[in-house]
Amino acid sequence: MKQQIEIIVPPEKIYEEGFFRYIASRKLGIKPEEISSVVPVRRSVDARKAPVFHLLVDVYIGEQAPKNKPRYIYNPVEGNKKVIIVGFGPSGMYAALRLIELGIKPIVLERGKDVQTRRRDLRSLQREQLVNPDSNYCFGEGGAGTYSDGKLYTRAVKRGNVPKILEIFIQHGAHPDILVDTHPHIGSNKLPKIIAAVRQTILNAGGEIHHGSRVTDFIIKDNNLKGVVVNSTAEFLGDAVILAAGHSARDIFYLLDKNKIKIEAKPFAMGVRIEHPQPLINEIQYHTKVKPENLPTANYSLASNIDGAGVYSFCMCPGGIIVPAVTAPGEIVVNGMSMSRRDSPYANSGLVVEIKENDWENENDGTPFGALKLQQKLERHAFKLAGFSLSAPAQRATDFVEGKFTQALPKTSYIPGVTSARLDEELPPFIVKRLKKALKDFNKRMWGYLSSEAVLVGVETRTSSPIRVPRDRETFMHVEVKGLFPCGEGAGYAGGIVSSAIDGENCADAVKKYLE
Repeated sequence: MKQQIEIIVPPEKIYEEGFFRYIASRKLGIKPEEISSVVPVRRSVDARKAPVFHLLVDVYIGEQAPKNKPRYIYNPVEGNKKVIIVGFGPSGMYAALRLIELGIKPIVLERGKDVQTRRRDLRSLQREQLVNPDSNYCFGEGGAGTYSDGKLYTRAVKRGNVPKILEIFIQHGAHPDILVDTHPHIGSNKLPKIIAAVRQTILNAGGEIHHGSRVTDFIIKDNNLKGVVVNSTAEFLGDAVILAAGHSARDIFYLLDKNKIKIEAKPFAMGVRIEHPQPLINEIQYHTKVKPENLPTANYSLASNIDGAGVYSFCMCPGGIIVPAVTAPGEIVVNGMSMSRRDSPYANSGLVVEIKENDWENENDGTPFGALKLQQKLERHAFKLAGFSLSAPAQRATDFVEGKFTQALPKTSYIPGVTSARLDEELPPFIVKRLKKALKDFNKRMWGYLSSEAVLVGVETRTSSPIRVPRDRETFMHVEVKGLFPCGEGAGYAGGIVSSAIDGENCADAVKKYLE
């Protein structure tokens, strides 16, 4: 017999299975020896008072817990039907895996390098400020999420099978705890091996993956997308095209527009990245100067409505570092990442403002690129503020609110370095006004959040795509072009690894119906 119950466990007992049995037996009114096993289903931290773990557990009485975990089979595909996938981020990866499950051959075209080789370009970017437009924190095998902590939390639970997405990660090397933790993550040091294992699964099943293959044109006949041109020379033809290029693929957006394939501007968010000492965040969240053993590095999630627009924390990286997420020379974009242990002395998070159509009206020129142009304008201005280098403009949070120049910046995790700048004067006024109000509001909820120890680093602009590639809700196909399936973050239909992976699976299912 199996019963599911909730139990509360202090941090010092979280790894003691005997204690789980004891608590479960008391709650169920039975003897501990009657319990075969207690299997955690969901685990979260409650730090409203003294921190404790809340666990949802399956209690097995008189029977053993099943040992077999779901395992997905990827049989060889024949290639009678072939689908082009543009991009090998989460949506492209999971689209490819799902197509193989459905017996359809995926041909993946990835502009960047394989995940291991990509590391060298990231090192050159960090240390030498050399930007490879096709291999960076946004482009390359695994997409932007590979070197951005590997956070797997999503609210998109109604869009698809979230447990399946996590189980596939586990099948390829992720720790099983990602199925249990409320806010699961893999870590930027472990995710590359998992991505490489996914690649091998696809290749073993007869799929194709072509690195260094940037799409430079579309092959359209009678309003039907037949294939793509790669690197201005090679043609790849297929029965359909899944466009999963990512939210930073500006050249793809312009290419779509050039081919008169409908796209449209969409709301997104921009702002800065805020960094605190991690011990400060631990103290605020756990109400103690010394973090209790076995508790995770503290994180937070904050949101407020300021003057009719959302202002919120984004991609919070406890025990992480700030990284340059640029995709072209002459711009500054920052993002965050964490290793699996989250043991950096810094905590960073995006602190961003919702950008709506009236905010980019000055950039409108009759094209769909008003929002993108505002995004690009801010990135170029940040580069200028940094003395035309990747040394990001920064300001203490208290100076930002009080309107002061920061004479001495604190140490930060951002390896290219920071340059003191009046972000309160240099960012668009509508962003500055809302950020100031939000910082005061957030400080009321997390006393000490607005601190001279906190530094704002600019600019955080790649939260999501400023362009949507419109598709039919039922068929997932472009509203005007047959055979084109816009997918993932770059098309405007996902936000994060898991929701992108779900969208990839959904697009693959839609392609299957289209080809029947």
